[in-house]
Amino acid sequence: MRLTDHWTRDLTMAFIVTDNCIKCKYTDCVEVCPVDCFYEGPNFLVIDPDECIDCALCEPECPAEAIFSEDELPADQVQFVELNADLAAKWPNITEKKDPLPDAEEWDGKPNKLQYLEK
Repeated sequence: MRLTDHWTRDLTMAFIVTDNCIKCKYTDCVEVCPVDCFYEGPNFLVIDPDECIDCALCEPECPAEAIFSEDELPADQVQFVELNADLAAKWPNITEKKDPLPDAEEWDGKPNKLQYLEK
């Protein structure tokens, strides 16, 4: 995480994993990332803003369409900018594709899943 001073953090990042990844956790995006900037929680992935190089390879690989460039981030997903940065500092790095969660297809496309995020 970039520190701009003692009181504020610069949380700008090129790509953000958003709500629709929760309870799906497809990892197709991880496989194409040239800098291994994805981090894995129990039911969600995040991108480390300090490691992302804005290559855009991950966005089209996400079957759940849960990855957005900062320029295209929907207004109702803005909270995920800070969430990605915070959780990337806590969760382990993931560098290889894994199977999605067992009920991923059932959860894909369901709105407002933040309440189900397991930290």
